[in-house]
Amino acid sequence: MHLRGSCHCGAVTFELESPHPYPYQRCYCSICRKTAGGGGYAINLGGRYDTLRVTGEEVVSIYHALIDGQPSSGERHFCSRCGSALWVFDPSWPELVHPFASAIDTPLPVPPERVHLLLDSKASWVEPEVKPRDKCFDHYPQESLAEWHERLGLVR
Repeated sequence: MHLRGSCHCGAVTFELESPHPYPYQRCYCSICRKTAGGGGYAINLGGRYDTLRVTGEEVVSIYHALIDGQPSSGERHFCSRCGSALWVFDPSWPELVHPFASAIDTPLPVPPERVHLLLDSKASWVEPEVKPRDKCFDHYPQESLAEWHERLGLVR
């Protein structure tokens, strides 16, 4: 699926191809929650890094979160003008990019189920909206984005 996204002020726009466009993973870790999760979580999609095209790249800034006192290899890209979270790239997986669903302007398909990640890190005020088919984890699940799509017959 071809996705188009932007920041709030419009200084940055981007597009990419996503074989995994369903916004189904809700991450409650402190990094996602504090950098991109107004509802107490962030939703990342999966995309192909080699298809990412950006305009306004000069105003894109990168944040490396600290994990156990060490900078993460994950690069959280955001607009330096309005602060909108845009995407995460990690050179450990150079073929992937993870745009935040909140930055996507293209209508996204509704997922048939959701996965709630790192619930042991959620803020005390967050009450996850868990539906009967949803899965909940205090850790990262073993199933990848691709495997989740294949299991549910959502491969494009």
